Amino acid sequence: MQLTVLGTATPYPRPGNACSGYLLQSKIGENTTSLWLDAGTGTLAELQRHLALTDLDAIFVSHRHADHTADLLVAYYALRFSALRPHGRIRVFGPEALVDRLAEFLGPDALPALHEVFEFVELSGWGEAVVGDLALSWGPVAHGVPAFALTVVGPAAPGPVASGAAPGPAASGATRSPASGAAPGPADGTSTFTYSGDTAPCISLVEMAEQSSVLLCEVGYARDALGVAAVHHTPEDAGRTATVAGVDTVILTHLADDLDAADALRRTRAHFAGQIVLAEPGAAYPL
Repeated sequence: MQLTVLGTATPYPRPGNACSGYLLQSKIGENTTSLWLDAGTGTLAELQRHLALTDLDAIFVSHRHADHTADLLVAYYALRFSALRPHGRIRVFGPEALVDRLAEFLGPDALPALHEVFEFVELSGWGEAVVGDLALSWGPVAHGVPAFALTVVGPAAPGPVASGAAPGPAASGATRSPASGAAPGPADGTSTFTYSGDTAPCISLVEMAEQSSVLLCEVGYARDALGVAAVHHTPEDAGRTATVAGVDTVILTHLADDLDAADALRRTRAHFAGQIVLAEPGAAYPL
C-alpha cells in the first residue's frame, strides 16, 4: 500500500495545504485500488493530481465535520454535472445521516440524485468491508459526534518512498519518511495501517491499531483541554497511543494551528520510542 497526503490543515485550508484528506492505494499487477480517506476542503483538487475521480474505488469519511467532508459536495457536482463519465456509483463509508447532511446543503431535490452518484454505507458500531484489494475495518472513537477510526489490510509496499515525497530535516531523532528503517510487513506480504480520524485518546483506537505497523494519528490539541471533554490528541497523547498499540511508526497529522511542528515531534518522542513522521502535504509513504 501507499499513503499520499492530500492535506492536513485544521480548522481551515491554507495555501499549499488542504484540510484533512489522504489517498490510500494498493497495486497488484495491473490492478490498482484507490481509497479517499476524508474529503476535507481542497482535497478533491489534490486528489486529481494522482488519479481521475472516476477511477476512485471508495471514500471513507471518519466523521461529519466540514473540514473532513466539504469536498463531497463538489465531488457530487463533478460526477453528476460535468463531462466526467463515472463507471458506476462510488461507495461512501460514513457516519449515519451523512447523506442527509449533504442533501440539506444541496437542496430538497438532491437526495435521490446523491444516491445515483454515491452508494452510501452507513457506519454504526464496528464493521468491515472489502474494497478491491483492501480489507477495511472500522470502530467508533471519541470525538463528541459519531466518529470512526479505520484499519486497512493490504499488500505491503515493496519499494522506497515514492518520488515527490517532501524531504526535510529530522527532529529529536525522528525521521521524515517511514521508508528507511520502517518495519517490513508480515510474512504473508501484507501490511496493516490505522487512521485515527479525529478523536480523543480512547481504548477503541488502541484496539484498532494493535495489529498495525503504522498509525496515522491526528494531533488537534497543542495542550490538554481544560474543563471540557477532550475530542483530540495532544502530541503526548499520540505518543502514548502509539506505544500502547505497539505500532512501529506513528505519522502525526492534522496538527493544531498553534502547535509548532518541531515541538510536536519532540513531545511525541518523549512517549514513543518508534519512528515518528510528520505528515507533509503531497508526500507519499509506502506502508
